[in-house]
Amino acid sequence: MHWFADIMAALGVVLNGIPQGIMAMGLGFAVFPTTFSFLLVSGINLAFNSVAPVSFQAESLALTGNLGKNTREYTSIIFGGSIIMLIIGLTGTLTRIVQVFGNHIITAMMAGVGIMLAKIALNMSKGHGWTGWVSIAVAVMTYLLSKDLVWTICLSVILSSLFAVFVEHYQNELPQNVTVRRFIFTKPLFNLRILRGALGLACLNLGANLSYGLITGQMTGIKPNPVNLNLLTSSQALADMGTSLLGGAPVETIISATASAPEPVIAGVLMMLIMAVILFVGWLPKIGKYVPSSSIAGFLLVLGLFVTFPENAATALAGKEQLTAATTLVITALVDPFTGLLAGGAMKFVLPLLGL
Repeated sequence: MHWFADIMAALGVVLNGIPQGIMAMGLGFAVFPTTFSFLLVSGINLAFNSVAPVSFQAESLALTGNLGKNTREYTSIIFGGSIIMLIIGLTGTLTRIVQVFGNHIITAMMAGVGIMLAKIALNMSKGHGWTGWVSIAVAVMTYLLSKDLVWTICLSVILSSLFAVFVEHYQNELPQNVTVRRFIFTKPLFNLRILRGALGLACLNLGANLSYGLITGQMTGIKPNPVNLNLLTSSQALADMGTSLLGGAPVETIISATASAPEPVIAGVLMMLIMAVILFVGWLPKIGKYVPSSSIAGFLLVLGLFVTFPENAATALAGKEQLTAATTLVITALVDPFTGLLAGGAMKFVLPLLGL
């Protein structure tokens, strides 16, 4: 019955990815080109026996939407971030970066991202009727009762969307570029905002690959941890590079329940292939017409406030360099992950010179 457990694990992660894919459409991303990303990474994982899949990730989508002004800028930020991450992955410098900055700065940055997500969730709920607040209420109650993120995102998105459709009579006509089922080359832009956004997104992915990737590896029960961080970083970067040039939504490292399946590699590949089929045949845009972007607000709040922030903040502030960690956390939350990481790195090397 291994195959049944593998399929159930794959379907569970697909359910987790669909609402975040709808969030991507709400930002103006085309989802058909993301078929390329899922197929590419599923092939790489199968070839190299990797247990860490990718999917739509709320954190990167929310950050990209916060750093850019329009879809063209979003895809340009993703393209720039993917180039940075590809260089890091191919040169094997991910672990060296962690050694230079230290784990407390990386975790402080992730804690700051948690606050950013909570702030984005509240901003999404303002000015959009009651849907976002319903999503937040359902998500908080569901997570407190179940401690399960899959149930949290499913119930909060479904119930708030039903509220939007039947109470607020919501129906959205998605732009043609979101629903079109063909590849359209999108030339990247370049300006200082895009550069800053690309660096910020790369910093977020740096932390996500380290935390989410290694957590997924731990879920397999295999020792030592089977996740190859350089392979994971390179494959995710290649996927994002390709889909961004086609106007598609990015995919990132996730904490995947497929890792706890009897055959974690097969389950992860199966999940990505199912997602590829859903995007290829055009089912996601049909669902997205009845799901407002604010329906994801509850999940973002829970992910930021209850999941990302507490664990990372506790780790970051537990050591001796609390001032450095606190600076990184606050500046990340107020500005962006790259500026926070830069500020933390500066504090780490300047304070000892001042005898502090």
